[in-house]
Amino acid sequence: MAVNTIPRQVSPHHHARPRRTAARSMPRLKTVIVAASAYVIAFVFLFPYLVMLLTSLRGQDSLRDVTFWPEEWMWSNLTNFWTSGLAGNLWVTIKVAAGSTILVLLVALPAAYYSARHNFRGRTAFLVLVLVTQMFQPTAMLVGIRREFFEFGLVDSIWSLILVNGGFNLAFAVWILNAYFASIPRELEEAAFIDGNGRFGALFRITLPLAMPGVITALIFTFIAAWNEFVVALTLATTPANQPLTVALNSFIGQYQVDWQNLFAGSVIATIPVIILFALIERKVVGGLTAGSIK
Repeated sequence: MAVNTIPRQVSPHHHARPRRTAARSMPRLKTVIVAASAYVIAFVFLFPYLVMLLTSLRGQDSLRDVTFWPEEWMWSNLTNFWTSGLAGNLWVTIKVAAGSTILVLLVALPAAYYSARHNFRGRTAFLVLVLVTQMFQPTAMLVGIRREFFEFGLVDSIWSLILVNGGFNLAFAVWILNAYFASIPRELEEAAFIDGNGRFGALFRITLPLAMPGVITALIFTFIAAWNEFVVALTLATTPANQPLTVALNSFIGQYQVDWQNLFAGSVIATIPVIILFALIERKVVGGLTAGSIK
């Protein structure tokens, strides 16, 4: 019985597999390059904080050493922060930052929601006016701000710092929340109306949960701005016990000498709460910043 031997035809696509393998390896190389670049950029930005941490752990006699790592680790510089009275200034900073953030959210949420949902007369002028207020810096109005709070008896008060920080961060929060509320479809609220919810019910049950990334973005930026504020606090808070930590740390800078290790130790402790807060809500902050960019 004869065996039919027909030569096997080679598919024209048979030799294309190595090319596909090579093509698939290119994105991996690109990913490695992008990741390496990201790590390098992150190191450049984090290097000053590393130097600050290492300097805070040096002794007074080893501040001018050329070695990168301290020869003797002075952990007492960090513990002295709590015995030097700066813990009270840290508590003042927390109250000012938290109070300013709450004030901004209480005012910005209804203003942004109403301007995003209603085309009232003067809406564009209102938003432009809110944006123009970002052009004014507290430093240029320190004399007027102090004079105003002096008339109301609020100089050297935590409430004055809360009002000023809240006022100068309100415009950013309104614009961020306005863009986010505008990106949420109206049909979702209309469906809530059909289910028997009123305006406030639809707002708190439907709109606010969807707008939470924008709310978190306004929260973190307002909190950080109030946490790091220095000039207004230096002008309005005259009593050491009522000064935020940013002003209290200035006491380590003398006319002829700077207490670098204690100054950096206080700066490290002041930075830790903000880093922890930002790390916990970083994903929602990114979502809030990109709100409205994709329609």
